[in-house]
Amino acid sequence: MGSGTLFPNAEIEPWLAVNPQNTLNLVASWQEDRWSTGGSRGIVVGASSDGGVTWSQHALPFTRCGGGAPANGGDYERASNAWVATSPSGTAHVAALAFSGLALQPGSVSAVLASRSIDGGATWSATATLIRDTDGSFNDKVAITADPVTPHFVYAVWDRLTTTNSGVTWFVRSVDDGLSWEAARAIYDPGQNNQTINNILVVLPNGTLVVFYVEIDTAANGTLSTYFSLIRSADNGATWSSPVKVADDLSVGTRDPDTGQPVRDASILPEIAVGPGGSLFVVWQDARFSGGVRDGIALTRSDDGGLTWSAPVRVNANAAVAAFVPSVNVRADGTIGVAYFDFRANTADHNALLTDYWLARSTNASVWQETQIAAAFDLAVAPTSTATTPEGFFLGDYQGLVSIGTTFVPLFARTNSGNLANRTDVFAAPALSASAAATTAATPAAVAPSKATAALPDALQAYRESPQWQRSAQDNIARALRARRSDARGDR
Repeated sequence: MGSGTLFPNAEIEPWLAVNPQNTLNLVASWQEDRWSTGGSRGIVVGASSDGGVTWSQHALPFTRCGGGAPANGGDYERASNAWVATSPSGTAHVAALAFSGLALQPGSVSAVLASRSIDGGATWSATATLIRDTDGSFNDKVAITADPVTPHFVYAVWDRLTTTNSGVTWFVRSVDDGLSWEAARAIYDPGQNNQTINNILVVLPNGTLVVFYVEIDTAANGTLSTYFSLIRSADNGATWSSPVKVADDLSVGTRDPDTGQPVRDASILPEIAVGPGGSLFVVWQDARFSGGVRDGIALTRSDDGGLTWSAPVRVNANAAVAAFVPSVNVRADGTIGVAYFDFRANTADHNALLTDYWLARSTNASVWQETQIAAAFDLAVAPTSTATTPEGFFLGDYQGLVSIGTTFVPLFARTNSGNLANRTDVFAAPALSASAAATTAATPAAVAPSKATAALPDALQAYRESPQWQRSAQDNIARALRARRSDARGDR
């Protein structure tokens, strides 16, 4: 593997699932010991039986550091992008990327691995290999979903990059709750020199599968554009519809407002959730509300299964500072929750980048109430990613957010300010840390309600046609792609 800076004890990019058979049982995953040049030394799963107050941990044998070897299917140098889900039976599932060598280079190997637990995350099955490629392809951004409607069906989706400049959406399913898996196959091809990324599968109450993804298209002159689309399946993934466009991506990325140093954020990486009535909600970073100055958090919804979508509205209360890395979940009573980071606590001190984590709640996607999930922390202590120049601060492409009854439970990474030997831990709020031996409770603080703001169509069109946006958008897309592909390279 290539060179890079290792950040021991640094946990990032958590994801979270609730056991429908026992909602006090939570299962989480995250990256452990992050590398600056992409990926981590291992994947850890956490389990809680008391709603997130206390946690056990288990290193998966997906990499050599985690106990992987040729005999158990985990003979890989690094892993990334772990994702967890729970089936109606209570079986927990985890999937992640594992790789060795420099992506798409001779001698490299790339795989999507999975495992299952039938005891609430206490123990895990032997590793299942969903796909394994050598130097001609690289698999990226996997998400695993347990079907809440059709018992025992489990799905995984990801994008697969090739040396022939393609980036197709791939799909695989299990019909026996992860005991075995069908052969992986392509389900959407965006065309030569184009790619998908951030494929996520959700299931509507009527059993329809929805694969939501970002498409990145390359014009003949090399100009990049990104937008969000979806495809649907009414037969558990046997056949798929034509794409339906959801929204344009107008993000410009996040930087330290004082120094200009980049933050590796969730640019071009939106999230999607299903409400109890089948409504779909998508959130993402977007600069349309500031005329391209900074990213805020945008939300759009569909009440017809993803066929049509509302005009995007702004969720973040403070439009004067950048907001980034949103997560979305919808409670059983229909209340929408959106968690995100922002810089409203930051000061002019160039030696620190004070960052807050917030939860916005709404019953109508228009008026929002916010709660501070955790006190401000110094993002400048976070592991850095060499995918940006200069190196960008990195807590993960995503964070976890679930709900238990009428309570939202965020799972997020934050820094331990000043502790360079243990830069980050993973926390469940309002519970305690899931990855630290010494834990600190997240402290909520009420904030006044805010009104969602929609972008004016005429102003939006003028913004999109402006040279400023063209430069900002191109720079951001290129930077985001470098960030995601660096997870495969392991070097710079």
